[in-house]
Amino acid sequence: MFKNVIVKTPCKAVTKGITSAPELGKPDYEKALKQHESYIAALKQCGVEVTVLPADENFPDSCFVEDTAVLTKKCAVISNPGAATRTKETEAMIPVIKQFYPEECIEYIQSPGTMEGGDVMMVGDTFYIGRSARTNEEGIRQFSEILAKYGYTVVEVPLEKVLHLKTGVNYLENNNMLVSGEFKDKAEFAAYNRYEIPENEAYAANCIWVNDKVLVPAGYPTVEKLVKEMGYEVILVDTSEFRKIDGGLSCLSLRFTAMK
Repeated sequence: MFKNVIVKTPCKAVTKGITSAPELGKPDYEKALKQHESYIAALKQCGVEVTVLPADENFPDSCFVEDTAVLTKKCAVISNPGAATRTKETEAMIPVIKQFYPEECIEYIQSPGTMEGGDVMMVGDTFYIGRSARTNEEGIRQFSEILAKYGYTVVEVPLEKVLHLKTGVNYLENNNMLVSGEFKDKAEFAAYNRYEIPENEAYAANCIWVNDKVLVPAGYPTVEKLVKEMGYEVILVDTSEFRKIDGGLSCLSLRFTAMK
């Protein structure tokens, strides 16, 4: 169960965020703000305390706080984003993380290692990490070494097509996993109850479990129905503006339980 969530208000420069899908157009800033407010309201329905950080105009993608850190029950790992325009986003996040974790339990991924939190999926005491364009071999080596000190296991998952690991696979607790595209047949996930998402709704693979409720992107009826049939209470959240800059539900928050 999670007690805490950190989010960051989208900045006006969000319209200049990194995208692999320019055909979707640029985000509408005002609409993105409203969607972010609805996202916060949905999280609060899940019984968590939400810390809302102010917008930072220096970093168009900084609303995607998930990439700046991996927060576990025993430690916090500050990432080193692989996208050049995002590298310094962690500087603003470090003092925030220090409010929730003691200094001796905060670890850091150092260059030349790169890692983004969107490539990390927690399943109990096992952390799956995608080797991607944003998370490299050295980043994975450091992450594995750090988590081993705290008794955690790290499993590397090579990515072939998607930006981040959680773009295409997400764990919903109770041994249930949503999978799409290249993740449908990954041997690393063979032990889980895998629920396949059709290609035309692949974006909605990025759902998030928060205290027995599941946030699902609005506009994907097949996924909504599937998650409900799995027995979860569904909260729909529109993330259309964030999709335009390669973002989804998990990207917009850090979900954890503070050590302080």
